[in-house]
Amino acid sequence: MNKKLISAALLVSSLIFNACTDLNETLYDKVSMDDYGKTSNEVQTIVAGAYATLRGYGSATPEGNGVNCYPTCEYVFFLNECASDEACIPTRGTDWYDGGRYQQMQYHTWDAQNQMILSAWRYSFIGISKINAIIYQVDKSALTDAAKSNVKAELRGLRAYYYYLLLDQFGAVPITTDFAASGLPKKSTRQEVFAFVEKELTEIMDLLPSGVQYARFTQNVANTLLARLYLNAEVYTGTPRWQDCLNACEKVTGYSLTTNYFESFKIENQTSPEIIFAIPYDHKQGTVGNYLASMTYHYNQKKAFTADESYPWCGNGICAQPGLYSSFEATDVRRNSLMIGQQKSAKDGSDILMDNGEPLNYTEEIVNYAKAKQNEGARLNKYAWSPTDIWERDNDWVVMRYAEVLMMKAEANYRLGYTVTALPFVNQLRTRAGLSELASVTEDNLDLEWRHEFVFEGLRRTTNIRFGTFFKPWWNKGDTPKYRGVYPIPQEELAKNPGLEQNPDYN
Repeated sequence: MNKKLISAALLVSSLIFNACTDLNETLYDKVSMDDYGKTSNEVQTIVAGAYATLRGYGSATPEGNGVNCYPTCEYVFFLNECASDEACIPTRGTDWYDGGRYQQMQYHTWDAQNQMILSAWRYSFIGISKINAIIYQVDKSALTDAAKSNVKAELRGLRAYYYYLLLDQFGAVPITTDFAASGLPKKSTRQEVFAFVEKELTEIMDLLPSGVQYARFTQNVANTLLARLYLNAEVYTGTPRWQDCLNACEKVTGYSLTTNYFESFKIENQTSPEIIFAIPYDHKQGTVGNYLASMTYHYNQKKAFTADESYPWCGNGICAQPGLYSSFEATDVRRNSLMIGQQKSAKDGSDILMDNGEPLNYTEEIVNYAKAKQNEGARLNKYAWSPTDIWERDNDWVVMRYAEVLMMKAEANYRLGYTVTALPFVNQLRTRAGLSELASVTEDNLDLEWRHEFVFEGLRRTTNIRFGTFFKPWWNKGDTPKYRGVYPIPQEELAKNPGLEQNPDYN
């Protein structure tokens, strides 16, 4: 494969004809509802649009409608990270206040008008709506019933992934699967959404592609998503499903840990044997939204990355919360996911200064969150950068990797009381990170391994809630009421659909 991006022809020809030869085809992320989609070749181009939805939408698109809905950055990633104990977006002078939306996330005082919450809602429901439309067209195509079932299995899997996100973020949401249905859908309970995701994944399992296939919704992806679902089942439904989590993990095969922790985050990361599912990006093919790096580094970071200062503009926004960097052991290679210290000129090695004349020296501490200095906060540095970067980066966005399966095995065994069985899974990751093995597993060191292994991968809010730390005070945040374990239904969506009810205690 000459490049990472899944194209229209690749996607469905591999679905229907089991062929994979050419990635240099036109990408389709729109669904025509006229006479298009009646033949197998036309279906090929349409189904690729389901995968394209994973990259989200910009504010200038009809889908975004004034709000960026990018899973790699604004605001879906920001929402999950800044509500956790991992990252924050400090107000730096007049920068990054934006009506207080980021401060609401930090203080856990968000309301139904927060655009970050609207972004997450739109991201998932637009994806669901497009997939429903594609399924409708597949049903009307000339494919055989067997071929339709195989094609729809991946589509249903992607839809289940979106519903998992909604289950995790909002709890009770409408379930809609019929593109032709009239009327506005009402909310289903959180337990019903859980059951829907579980049923969809189990029903399609045998129809999905088997083995390791990059950026495809395969049986391995479905089982990893099922394991996530069961890992958090007690939060979602009140009933733990630890053994079911283990059973799903055991069915994920064909992957291995990379020797180098950062191999899964390099620019050409599609070769990593650890990645189970990723969202492909290639700016030459016109993909957009993958610019997280530009949102974390200081404006003058360009002087450190390129001698001619040609590196793309940076926004000096999202950074680590104080205490995250120092929570890593000094020998832990994963600590290099954060950038800290004095930045040096790529041109002559001199100290880079900020525009106010002070050194560009990233510090872990943020003295005043609401009035932060430009250099405060360790920066997100997990995905590889290059002097030839443009605004839109080419690293594929990692959604699932094998290390998560190992950690789910560790935690599920621990919760079942099998602490001896849990230990080797944790120690595999610690050994790769350059650390000594643990002698025993505790809830605290499990939580810490989740925090370190998956730093800045968007899993931390869910982990905080599962471990209960989400509701306890941490840096610059007091106690969080239990009802804030889910977000409110966005006010804009409530206004559109009288059948929706606001989540409890959000008024």
